[in-house]
Amino acid sequence: MGLPYWSLSKYLKLKVKRAVSYVSDFEVAVAREARKRGLQGVVCGHIHHAEMREIDGILYCNDGDWVESLTALVEHHDGRLEIADWSAQRSLTSVPQPVRASGGAMAPGLVEQPAVQQAVLQALRRG
Repeated sequence: MGLPYWSLSKYLKLKVKRAVSYVSDFEVAVAREARKRGLQGVVCGHIHHAEMREIDGILYCNDGDWVESLTALVEHHDGRLEIADWSAQRSLTSVPQPVRASGGAMAPGLVEQPAVQQAVLQALRRG
């Protein structure tokens, strides 16, 4: 056919690597901006999988997305933040119960730092 060798696997790996790098750069930039504004955390969504973690001392929450992964960020009455993953439920017709993100672990230091939770919520309310 006269066409040069082309690897689909290599092409896809490069695209995925670039996308992961872009997402990581975005997360770090958002955390940096939150710190610059004197906030203790930030909530984002629709970037990739749901997670809660600290980035340079800033609580980063990503609620994932409802359409593909059936995840959402939940605030409990006591102020705890948690990722709800409805795909883990056996039946979507029953009332789903939130499950902890990352295989059952809460975000590092989340329970011990209610001030961080409050700062995230206050930042959200301020817009």
